[in-house]
Amino acid sequence: MSNNSPVPIRFTSQKAFASRLTFATLTGRPIRISQIRPSSSTSPGLAPHEVSLLRLLEAVTNGSTIEISYTGTMLVYRPGLITGSAPGSGASGGVIRHEIAAACNRGVSYFLIPLCLLAPFSKTPMSVLFTGPGVITSATPAGDVSADTVRTAILPLYAKFGISNNIELRILRRSNPGSRGKGGAGEVQLVFGHQVRFPKTLHLLNGGRIKRIRGIAYCTGVPASNNARMIEAARGILNPMAADTYIFSDVSSAPHLSSKDRASSHVRTKTGIGFGLSMVAESSTGCLYSADVVSPPTGGVPPEDLGQQCAHQLLESVAAGGAVSLVAAATVLPLMAMSSEDVGRVQIGKDVISNEQIIGLGRDMKAFGLSAWGFREATDQKSEVVVSVVGRGVGNVGRKIT
Repeated sequence: MSNNSPVPIRFTSQKAFASRLTFATLTGRPIRISQIRPSSSTSPGLAPHEVSLLRLLEAVTNGSTIEISYTGTMLVYRPGLITGSAPGSGASGGVIRHEIAAACNRGVSYFLIPLCLLAPFSKTPMSVLFTGPGVITSATPAGDVSADTVRTAILPLYAKFGISNNIELRILRRSNPGSRGKGGAGEVQLVFGHQVRFPKTLHLLNGGRIKRIRGIAYCTGVPASNNARMIEAARGILNPMAADTYIFSDVSSAPHLSSKDRASSHVRTKTGIGFGLSMVAESSTGCLYSADVVSPPTGGVPPEDLGQQCAHQLLESVAAGGAVSLVAAATVLPLMAMSSEDVGRVQIGKDVISNEQIIGLGRDMKAFGLSAWGFREATDQKSEVVVSVVGRGVGNVGRKIT
């Protein structure tokens, strides 16, 4: 009897781990990833956040199989059907509860961004509650954006593809990176109730002019004056350039963790202490540019420096040009490839499209059978290019065509 299962696509190293698993799940192609930290003497193989992501994918799909070698340096992932929070798939009351271990040093956005890409192609609405001692809602030193940036700068992008109903990201408990950058004990819930057969074809060729800037300064377990100092420093740079600038302030107490030791089980320690700032600039054509900063786990950085750093980072994102920022490109380009069989176009700054992360994204998309990108010089801006992406019509195989 012949084996008709497709041959896994082969990758090496842990780079782009989340995006490769996402593409495998969207296209139904199995993958084999080898040489995952083989030279590490202390912690070879999969990291805690990567194992947690695999558990999350297993929870939101039906029929997925995961094979991990004894040393953890090799992984074979065969994706199943994206079922979301369907009854009988591990969801309780329509909500999948995903717990993140304390050893995780990545922000919750590491899980949210891939999950948002999968949610429109789910068989049923998706609702996932992230909880546990490892949930970090702020930005992280590892380069993850905050949950606020996902809510204000990434989720609104889905409306451009005709996906806008019943989408919500709730930050139930804030947290910053704990000691040594790990753990935070926050709590976040993603509700994604708009499923489609195909995303709409995108044509976005005009970045427009910045008309408003919004942001949120947050602090957990530290005085509220830190927020006021960050806001004042950021507004001092941005107000002369955009009069419509408003930054909210959110103050919350630090999360508590109960001790695992029986002798001191009544002791509760604070974690996730710190402060940060997330800002997003919106243009006249609805394009979004974001910036994110957070206090380091070791402390020692005054709030004024963080406010100025976030303002300069936002201006750099706008100066990069194009209608899509670096943070948004990793969401926009895959959605364009998953749309119906038509040519979509988006104008992107040369500094964005030449970024190592975006180049790797295009290479991986081609490996999964998605279309390669076409480029031409933008007529109005020499520092920008028009990227053309042909939709492959993969769409949502879990939904019937009506």
